[in-house]
Amino acid sequence: MLWVATTLIAAVAQTGRNAAQAGLTGRIGTAGATAVRFIFGLPFALIALAVAAAVTTLPMPDGTVLRWAVTGAIAQMLATGFLLLAMQGRGFGVATALSKTEPVTLALIGALLLAEPLGWSRIAAITIAVAGVLLVSGADWSRLGRRSVFQGVAAGALFGLAAIGFRGAILALPEGGFFLRALTALALSLAIQTVLALIWLILFDRAALGGILREWRVSLAAGALGALASLFWFSGFALTSAANVRTLALIEVPLAQVISGRVFRQSVSARQWAGMGLIVLGVAWLLLAVVG
Repeated sequence: MLWVATTLIAAVAQTGRNAAQAGLTGRIGTAGATAVRFIFGLPFALIALAVAAAVTTLPMPDGTVLRWAVTGAIAQMLATGFLLLAMQGRGFGVATALSKTEPVTLALIGALLLAEPLGWSRIAAITIAVAGVLLVSGADWSRLGRRSVFQGVAAGALFGLAAIGFRGAILALPEGGFFLRALTALALSLAIQTVLALIWLILFDRAALGGILREWRVSLAAGALGALASLFWFSGFALTSAANVRTLALIEVPLAQVISGRVFRQSVSARQWAGMGLIVLGVAWLLLAVVG
């Protein structure tokens, strides 16, 4: 059950990173805010990898690991962009909730690509938790624009594909404990993402690159929180199926609501409280299913 602890730590760190990135979007644009988590996260991952290399032998990635890592890296970059666009259009809490339809698509993709078993109990737990997410969003679905729905759901689907790619890379590494393999896969993925982000910004959005440098303090904080969150996400992926990790991670939604209330001054309705109750129920059911 170590994956439970790693997932909860990751969820807390990611909520802080999302809040920092959401604030950057209006100042440096979606592309710049998306790139921050990779460009400023990579140095922290490389420092941790260097420390690990000083005391043990690192697993060497092969072509299979690289293919999985590239899949996860690109999918995560696209997912982050869609999430920030949704945040800009519907608010922090709503966008986070829409993106959290991820566990459904993730469970299906995991079953297809990694042969991870589903089971009716896990499917029911995931469904209940995701239903709670939709309630927590607090959105008036009759007035919600199709673009916002598409952006949020697309972010969730792509985050799911990214999680599968990262788990595939971790499992394909030939040796090492779960934490060492997670760290190696993280550093490789962030290096790929940093190169791609810098190429995009240099070619198409140099103003955003300048903005990132001007906002280096917030960018550094977002990068540090992002690297910390990613390391614990990857550790969770090394220990259990990505669907289990990302369903438990729905605890991030109530955390986002707290951020929405305290930082962005958004109130919490009775329907949202009911949704949070469903999330807790679904997560508890998942944990019982996994333990059983």
